[in-house]
Amino acid sequence: MTYSIVAKCSATGQYGVAIQSHFFATGNACWAKAGVGAVVTQAMALIDHGPLGLELMEHGLSAKEALQQRLNEDDSPEIRQVAIVDSSGIAAAHTGSQTVPEAGHVIGDGFSCQANLMWSETVPRAMADAFVNTEDDLAHRMLSALVAGQEAGGDLRGMQSGRILVVSPNKMEKTWEEIVVDVSVDDHPDPLTELTRLLDVHSVYSKLLYDDSEFHFDISDARKYPEIAFWMGVDLANSGKEVEAREFANIALQQHSGWEELLIRCSKNSLIGITEETVRILLDGEH
Repeated sequence: MTYSIVAKCSATGQYGVAIQSHFFATGNACWAKAGVGAVVTQAMALIDHGPLGLELMEHGLSAKEALQQRLNEDDSPEIRQVAIVDSSGIAAAHTGSQTVPEAGHVIGDGFSCQANLMWSETVPRAMADAFVNTEDDLAHRMLSALVAGQEAGGDLRGMQSGRILVVSPNKMEKTWEEIVVDVSVDDHPDPLTELTRLLDVHSVYSKLLYDDSEFHFDISDARKYPEIAFWMGVDLANSGKEVEAREFANIALQQHSGWEELLIRCSKNSLIGITEETVRILLDGEH
């Protein structure tokens, strides 16, 4: 009742999984772990296959071995669809003989695309072709695969939810820093459009927070993101660029009165780089 992709990026070593289905919060079927791999479980999904499949690979099993062991321990493997990619970039997939047609999967170099309850059997191949032919980061390549799957017919029942999850290539001391991207839509008439929007927002915030050298934000962009515009206004004010600072900050100040109150509260103790002088600059004149 779903189409999905699991993949390892050959350029970055990141692992990812992406999914779309006409079912509430289908992202719960996605699993990925830094330095280990990614798993998706669908059709009559048995969630156990996700975390336990990752656990088996973490203990040294390949994707094929982990998949086979999980299926051996499944009382009803023929109603399942499961796909796994391991740390070597080898993918393995299973489409049970009793999954609702059309159902199938396509395994490629470092990825697997799978679907069941499809309008057309061409969905997995269309997804695979889109993934291979898209030049972008892993999250956007997987998004292109989902879009291609929908364009090829998608889920027989339509759309409802989806998720894109990407983790780092290596384990980190702080495991919560291993997530590179995690955007999900639990209930929406057009989850792929919403995932696209969320991925764009994620990219903007990631560049702002983690890669200043890649962050370029003009006033037209700022109107889409009032919060970022506000903090840019603060930074510009503290750099002495008063006119430009007010131009950016006013985007947020005009949208919601709470931004002005935030300035005032923070200035009392010079919090987050906001001083009384910052307030003077940003609240000078009409806004």
